[in-house]
Amino acid sequence: MKRIYVKEEWCLGCHLCEYNCAFANSGKNNMAIALKDKPIFPRIHVEGKDRITFAVSCRHCVDPLCVKSCIAGAISKKDGVVVIDKQKCVGCFTCVLVCPYGALAPDESGVMQKCELCLQNACGEPACVAGCPNRAIVYEEMEATE
Repeated sequence: MKRIYVKEEWCLGCHLCEYNCAFANSGKNNMAIALKDKPIFPRIHVEGKDRITFAVSCRHCVDPLCVKSCIAGAISKKDGVVVIDKQKCVGCFTCVLVCPYGALAPDESGVMQKCELCLQNACGEPACVAGCPNRAIVYEEMEATE
């Protein structure tokens, strides 16, 4: 299965992946209208300090703890991709507590969200990958280790 991987040594910490992600998941056709003067809620987050930065997103684990711990049954795995049914999510944050990668966060309404590889957006490749100016984020086949 294709997954998103980050080459930390190439990450500039520019946060463009976050903006591209928020725009791709906004449902709007114009980035300025979708994001200008509004808080953004990306499904990928740039972390780090000093000279080391990296993007954090869902790893779509082989045996995901978030799926096992979701008390509402809102998180499941479909064709190798961990997805959230926003209609079922009760916003209990259990998935946030158990994810070893810090990949889940609430959206503007308090419902959990995470990277779903832009599969529902029909972008071809994840928006964070397409928008990374230094190609620090890649989307490719790699052996699962989790």
